[in-house]
Amino acid sequence: MSELPDGLTEFVARTGWDDAAIEAIPGDASFRRYFRLRRDDGETAMLMHAPPPEEDPVPFLKVAAWLTDNGMRAPQILAENAAQGWVLTEDFGNDRMRDWLDQRPQDETHAYETAIDALVELHKLPAGPFEPYDMATYQREAALFTEWYCPAVGLEVDEAGYAAAWEEVLAPLIEHQSSPLTVLRDYHAENIMLLGKPSTGAPQGLIDFQDALAGHGAYDLVSLLQDARRDVSPKLEAAMLERYFRKAEPDIYFLADYTRLGAQRNAKIVGIFTRLHKRDGKPKYLGMIPRVWEAMERDLAHPELAPVARWFDANIPAELRKSGGGTIS
Repeated sequence: MSELPDGLTEFVARTGWDDAAIEAIPGDASFRRYFRLRRDDGETAMLMHAPPPEEDPVPFLKVAAWLTDNGMRAPQILAENAAQGWVLTEDFGNDRMRDWLDQRPQDETHAYETAIDALVELHKLPAGPFEPYDMATYQREAALFTEWYCPAVGLEVDEAGYAAAWEEVLAPLIEHQSSPLTVLRDYHAENIMLLGKPSTGAPQGLIDFQDALAGHGAYDLVSLLQDARRDVSPKLEAAMLERYFRKAEPDIYFLADYTRLGAQRNAKIVGIFTRLHKRDGKPKYLGMIPRVWEAMERDLAHPELAPVARWFDANIPAELRKSGGGTIS
């Protein structure tokens, strides 16, 4: 019990779960911690600790309520004390989409089809009451690449030219998202919970959506189909994009915007993964950068990315690009 955060047992007692055993769940790249509460009869719940000031559970609660109210499968909120960072939710179990498919690759197509269909349903709704995914936000995210990756590999680059290139590339996208949609922002195989076998069309649970914004529908498709943590073949990516197009019937600019956001998100992730290593002492993310870099190179080949591609040609040496980003010490 000494390893449990201060206040945990008091909060759990107030929720009526004080008779449950407490099991710590391994964390990821944030200050949040998770615990499973398990009663003798097998009933379970999930406890999240998102302690201020590093974390704030209020956005999670806000987005969860909106998703649930609009028919999406977010976990039910059982109890909360946002001021102290405690949230007790429905337990979606252990079957993350990524883990399931690692063991059962034959279910890949079914799982991704269901994930695509959930986005189609989400995109039928007007955007939730969330902050806009605006140019300043896109630029701030893209700048993580020059802020963290470039110094880590010993490069001095044209940061002003980088921002100008993204401004040119993203300006059309800002116009295209004038009727915004909800963007969950981290919609990928590690944040989708399987609530039944994919082959049965069982629903999938959503988690880690607290950073939702109102923006372009292509962003979550990029998160899913150019996954930083799991290989998604170009063939599967194309098939799932075709499924989305057939069901959602987006505008004629959508595929170009998907590529814009692919390059932007992948540049951001290279920066974030470098930061996780350099600042936070989490080197495991470095092994994912070549996968992200490969997807970014495919995106940069699109004509709509020409200004950013020219910047990469002028500022990032070919040997680093060919090696998937090079070695970060």
